[in-house]
Amino acid sequence: MTGHHPVCLWAAGAELGEGPLWHAASRSVYFVDIRGRQVHRCLEDGSGRRSWDTPGQPGFIVPVKEGGFACALGDGLYRFSPDTGAFTLLRAVEAELPGNRFNDGHVDAQACLWFGSMDNSEARPSGSLYRIDGAGKLTRADSGYVITNGPAVSPDGNTLYHTDTLEKQVYAFDLLPDGALARKRPFVTIAGASYPDGMAVDAAGNVWIALFGGGRIERYSSTGELIGSVKFPCSNVTKLAFGGADLCTVYATTAWKGLDPAQREAEPLAGGLFMFRTDTPGLAQHDFSIRDFN
Repeated sequence: MTGHHPVCLWAAGAELGEGPLWHAASRSVYFVDIRGRQVHRCLEDGSGRRSWDTPGQPGFIVPVKEGGFACALGDGLYRFSPDTGAFTLLRAVEAELPGNRFNDGHVDAQACLWFGSMDNSEARPSGSLYRIDGAGKLTRADSGYVITNGPAVSPDGNTLYHTDTLEKQVYAFDLLPDGALARKRPFVTIAGASYPDGMAVDAAGNVWIALFGGGRIERYSSTGELIGSVKFPCSNVTKLAFGGADLCTVYATTAWKGLDPAQREAEPLAGGLFMFRTDTPGLAQHDFSIRDFN
């Protein structure tokens, strides 16, 4: 795995690139620039590029079964239409916490959306982990985070992984049939100057974790053993997604946030979208359902 070499697919210059999404129906990759307030899209080879401005900081983007996409902005969850560029409010979330923003989302096999909130100033433990189902029911599953990241679910649907970035701790939870979480426990602790950011799980149950400040993605077995890493030409790797026809292409976002001018000059591809091939396929992207939203 250490022989994989990421290639920059799009030097997008995102201040805080995040949330890569493989959209199989259009054979394209979507991702967001949170600080730049944009949604980006390109075809799997990097061509066909298009960008949309967003009316708030977009934490993530996920496909909606009933059409279009869902995107978390400053005061809630919105439906996004690439055809018109319009954002329509689906569900208000944390509108009473204007100092918070959203960060990272994942759709499970039950078409429910898991996502986190965080303090935009990255100082207060005001962030929470949420679950929202197809009826729009919002559940706070965990709280007390300064920066939330992840989440991701194991292939059998029984384990949910979620990250407390500033504590450098990735947790595992039992994911119960009714969507509740139980038995929170440490899964991986990241040492050194790196911070665990977004993650994805492959078909074998391995957990791939992007390291902000670490210049790499690390791959862990389901028991928490480090089994490989992929080095990047820039420091801040934020998240990855599996895509391509065989789900063996990894797409990863990066960021130039936090780099001083000298570091930015030394890392001209920071903020770009990267890709590399791997030996184990990922899991198919699930669609979020809003069938019963009022």
